[in-house]
Amino acid sequence: MDASFDPSENAQRMADIIDLSLLADSRRYLLKLLDARGLSYFLQKEGQRLFHIEPAKVELVVRTAVRARAEEQPAPHPKAIEHCRKEIRRELIRRVASAMLQTGL
Repeated sequence: MDASFDPSENAQRMADIIDLSLLADSRRYLLKLLDARGLSYFLQKEGQRLFHIEPAKVELVVRTAVRARAEEQPAPHPKAIEHCRKEIRRELIRRVASAMLQTGL
């Protein structure tokens, strides 16, 4: 066991930050939008790819979650915001794939 501890060493090895409260809020807003507008709201209406997720809609969900945070909470880390974007996108991809399977595409 290493008895010496240098905080600067830990900064290089520290794992990426995942803000669970931001992720939970983002998922909550995603579900609200899905209930209100449906899955087609998140898909691009024009273009050659039928089931292309619109990045602006994913950004809308994440931005809303960031703005809804309590004022006493610190601003989320940029890596936490990026992780949140990826998770929201994954959830939308999963739902699009499920919808495609249900319709037989």
